[in-house]
Amino acid sequence: MRVVIAIGANLAGYDPVDGKALPPAATCDAAVEALRDLAGLSVDAVSPWYESEPVPPSGQPPYINGVVVGKSSLSPEGLLEALHGIEAAFGRVRSVANAARTLDLDLIDMGALVRADVAPLLPHPRAGERAFVLLPLRDVLPDWREPGTGRTLQSLLDALPPQVIRKLEPERF
Repeated sequence: MRVVIAIGANLAGYDPVDGKALPPAATCDAAVEALRDLAGLSVDAVSPWYESEPVPPSGQPPYINGVVVGKSSLSPEGLLEALHGIEAAFGRVRSVANAARTLDLDLIDMGALVRADVAPLLPHPRAGERAFVLLPLRDVLPDWREPGTGRTLQSLLDALPPQVIRKLEPERF
């Protein structure tokens, strides 16, 4: 089943192999490799990276964000558990909502399932409000429609309030 996973980081993470600190961009690159190695998931496309201000605004450092599109044979619960395991391996400690983080892996869409009353909620309930999800998604899956509503990426983008975001050049990393 097709999956969309958003990747983000705004704090230094830790390489799970050698424990060395990784800046947010390197953490995101390494997270893609961890996703490629995850049993039950194949990665078909990786968006360019974007740099964005936190949403909601908080005074935190900017985030590096992108999107992975792939296929998974895992259940939504199994995939979410695996994503949380990858986050923890890179040093993520869950504290308060919207806190700065070493790595954030969000399950945005899984087979166009709509689940409003059992975790993981699908589609991700705030994905359509965030340019840092929608712009990278448009780069790799331009025909995506929000499950449940059928809204196009462009209609979701057009409805967004202003957000500070810019696409990064690949050679930056």
